Amino acid sequence: MDLKQYFRKIRDLEATLTEEYPIVVSRETSEGGKAGQIAEVSRANAARLIIDGRAALATDEQKRQYRDEQELAKQAAERAELAKRVQVAILSEADLNPQVSGKRGSGPSSTAK
Repeated sequence: MDLKQYFRKIRDLEATLTEEYPIVVSRETSEGGKAGQIAEVSRANAARLIIDGRAALATDEQKRQYRDEQELAKQAAERAELAKRVQVAILSEADLNPQVSGKRGSGPSSTAK
């Protein structure tokens, strides 16, 4: 294949991609590439993968599945981060109710006559 033609195909395909980061699905390749892997890549990388026959644009269902999985992974990461920040404090009853500790010894003084 002529290199000029190859890169022209990549540029033409890249110009037709509407999303900033298209989602592609990998195809099985002779170099050991696994079919069905979904990834979000730049337009330039998506065009190159498609022209090389290593990937295809994802269907709407595959896009929805990918975004759902990413959302679940994000929520799990946020929960894990929040769990790291949880602090435990042991408080006594006096710490919880300051009125109880303030009433002690506040009665009439024994020195007053």
